[in-house]
Amino acid sequence: MKNLMPGLRKFTENIFPEQKDLFETLSQGQKPHTLLITCSDSRIDPNLLTQTQPGELFVIRNAGNIIPPFGASGGGEEASIEFAIDGLKISNIVICGHSHCGAMAALMDKVDLETLPSVKHWLRHAQTTKKRILACSKNNEINLMNVIEENILTQTDNLKTHPSVSCALRQNKIRLYGWVYQFETGEVNIYDHKQKCFVKSVAVKEEVLNEPSRFEL
Repeated sequence: MKNLMPGLRKFTENIFPEQKDLFETLSQGQKPHTLLITCSDSRIDPNLLTQTQPGELFVIRNAGNIIPPFGASGGGEEASIEFAIDGLKISNIVICGHSHCGAMAALMDKVDLETLPSVKHWLRHAQTTKKRILACSKNNEINLMNVIEENILTQTDNLKTHPSVSCALRQNKIRLYGWVYQFETGEVNIYDHKQKCFVKSVAVKEEVLNEPSRFEL
């Protein structure tokens, strides 16, 4: 607690007064524009990464940024997804993975999970990722970044099994995107549907951004 208390004091005495109008508005309700599904990894700060304010992102976090198929889990992901779409009317969903992901390393048997049975059980929702990677790998050479990227595509497929998502997609009310955050460079790679690969966001030209479907999953 001694590492947290100074921050609480600073927020209450300095930060909050400076943004009082914003927080008073937020006290009346939330209207986020994006559902961000990312990993629980402590090295990711969604608002810092996207340079957004409180109230702009509705966030789901878990080990490996995993979305179990509809009806496959008793966790809170289903309820949060449904609420974000049907309750808050968000218009974007971003699935954001990251470099050096321990969950994806564990998925590929690079981490011993014998003492972490709950983690092992949770990763069953990413078994399709593992199967896809193994089917494409040569000489059992596994590149962790390939696993991380493939998992985003796998979880997108899972996400589309949720009724609220499939309905909103059919009505063109939401768009889905895939990102990978690189801890070591600060870069965010985004999935380019046209090239069928992840590209550096900083390299995307402004005119290309006028083709939103190009970056949809």
